[in-house]
Amino acid sequence: MADFTVDNIVDFDLEQTLECGQSFHFVKIDEKDYALTAFGHFLRVSQKGSRLIFHNTGREEYYAIWKNYFDLGRDYKKIKCELLSKDNKLREAIETMSGVRIMNQEFSELLMSFIISQNKQIPHIKQIVAELSKQYGQFKGTVNGIDMYAFPTIEEMSAITEQDYRDCKTGFRAPYLLDAASKLSQNILDENVLRSISPEECEKQLCQIKGVGSKVANCVMLFALGHRSAFPVDVWIKRIMEVLYYEGRDTPKERISAFAREQFGCLGGYAQQYLFYYGKTMKVGAKRTISSEAVNNKIIK
Repeated sequence: MADFTVDNIVDFDLEQTLECGQSFHFVKIDEKDYALTAFGHFLRVSQKGSRLIFHNTGREEYYAIWKNYFDLGRDYKKIKCELLSKDNKLREAIETMSGVRIMNQEFSELLMSFIISQNKQIPHIKQIVAELSKQYGQFKGTVNGIDMYAFPTIEEMSAITEQDYRDCKTGFRAPYLLDAASKLSQNILDENVLRSISPEECEKQLCQIKGVGSKVANCVMLFALGHRSAFPVDVWIKRIMEVLYYEGRDTPKERISAFAREQFGCLGGYAQQYLFYYGKTMKVGAKRTISSEAVNNKIIK
């Protein structure tokens, strides 16, 4: 099959989008050259300037899966302008991480992946996701000697035991994963329902899963369920929000979440991604002793 090419891509950087912490099921082949699986399909995709190359991918598959997966049909220039009109303190984060887009990922895989992510570094999360896929998912292809597997389907997950999860190095998260898989297989958690209800009710339903709190629920809402107002607050978001809005003072996550809802509204998820990747990459707030002069000169314009 020939490659499918999309030219004149703007406001999108493949590396920034995949590496910003919203996805864990991909392999970096080379500079801006990646392999991944999603929705039961295998993809190798690379970027050269404003050109995206979907290798061995037809036009029909691109429009059926990958255009929406990478959110390529959305006007991010408009989103950035709207965010900056609300709050110019976002400018440096947006300009530095301007190629980030919010991916539309598979609900069940995303839920399980973010349960795994608790208190884990990204390389380890990726290892566990890859191992679960290898042991219980379907083989999808090989690239550069690396075998790629789809994440287990809901049906495949229903056969995985707590010990199986532990054998894949999930640790204390094993019973949480088992509970989530059970609720998915019994349709206690219905994706269509979760998409259609309010963000507040969606968060409540997701938090019925053992071990799932507000941060994981909001990640799932943002990256898989289309709730673009969701604003996950983890340690990096907490730090950068404290630097930008609270003069570096320790501030409860609940207060930060409430402020984000009011400040960013339906664009909260976009603001969160620019801030998260920027804050983590630039180590914003990593040292509590940030001077007000440094904040004014480096962060706030």
